[in-house]
Amino acid sequence: MLKTIESEVSRQAAPPALQAEFAQHDFERLRTFCSLTYIVSVVIWLMFDVIVSTKGGQGFTGLSLLIVGTLIILTIPISFLRTAQQFNVLNVFFVLVISIGIRLLIEGLPEVAQAVWLTLATSSILYSASILPLSRWGFIATAAVTGVVLSPFLMTEMTIMDLRGSMVACYYVFLASLTTYCFFKLRHVKLLNYTLSKLLVEQAYVDALTEIPNRRSFMTRAGNQLGIQPRVHDHYLAMIDIDNFKKVNDQFGHDIGDEVLKRTAANIKAVMQDHEYARLGGEEFAVYVSGVRREDVEVLMDALCRQVREDPYEYSVTISIGLARVADNDTLNQSLAKADKALYVSKNSGKDRFTFHAD
Repeated sequence: MLKTIESEVSRQAAPPALQAEFAQHDFERLRTFCSLTYIVSVVIWLMFDVIVSTKGGQGFTGLSLLIVGTLIILTIPISFLRTAQQFNVLNVFFVLVISIGIRLLIEGLPEVAQAVWLTLATSSILYSASILPLSRWGFIATAAVTGVVLSPFLMTEMTIMDLRGSMVACYYVFLASLTTYCFFKLRHVKLLNYTLSKLLVEQAYVDALTEIPNRRSFMTRAGNQLGIQPRVHDHYLAMIDIDNFKKVNDQFGHDIGDEVLKRTAANIKAVMQDHEYARLGGEEFAVYVSGVRREDVEVLMDALCRQVREDPYEYSVTISIGLARVADNDTLNQSLAKADKALYVSKNSGKDRFTFHAD
């Protein structure tokens, strides 16, 4: 079954909104790793600078301090960035600065060793970029900056026509192609896994018909709300039932019944969007209202009954609601039982109304 779902998902192109959501999730998950990568890069560049400066006899210059300081300044904001797009832009600037610093260092080496070090530096930067949470354009921009600044054929005596230059060029192209392929392949696999995880979570916690949370989701989220201490105001649990729903199914058919369920769920979502709500099963729904006063709950329930009653849908229905105040020592199941008793009272008192459980 999993292979079938994976095959189906892999054949479909991920919409832009999902790709943006994945990029943001990937960046937030790897934020610490990005900071660590930058710090290690600065340390390695600094060590390389000290070695080259010592061997070359030019010493540690003010320009070296400027580059190190700039790299450190570009590393600090990672912890405060809000979006993945901001990190893409920051990464281009970081790569530009460190590439210029590497280029200046390598120019202090003998001409015969420069091409090797430039190629090694390019491979290091491209590999680091391939494992960072970059977008397509972010990686391409990084590769372009690295390829231009650290090109072994730029400002050197090497030409692509001689044997040594041809070998370096072949290795350079092979390296860039391999790294680029790995980046896009890895990104595709990560996006596929994210899409599958999101799909499976939705199937596990979202009601397939009404597209609102299901019982499993409600019990988890309402349970979390129940555990919030101390409580500023009261918590209330509402059980909602569609009046005469069996007659709707018997008279108009199950297709119309399904539409009624969808319309009712949409109305609950519209009124209770700031609270926890779900379809428990059949024509039963539930709402968990936390941190409110009794009069606020009355206003909400009155608005919900009116919204369902005045829905312009051809097959209009009404709802009955049972409410229970969640005591500090109540479990979620105990509160559901109380709300269910209050719902029974609403049903037997004329329907299209809400009733509070008598504590």
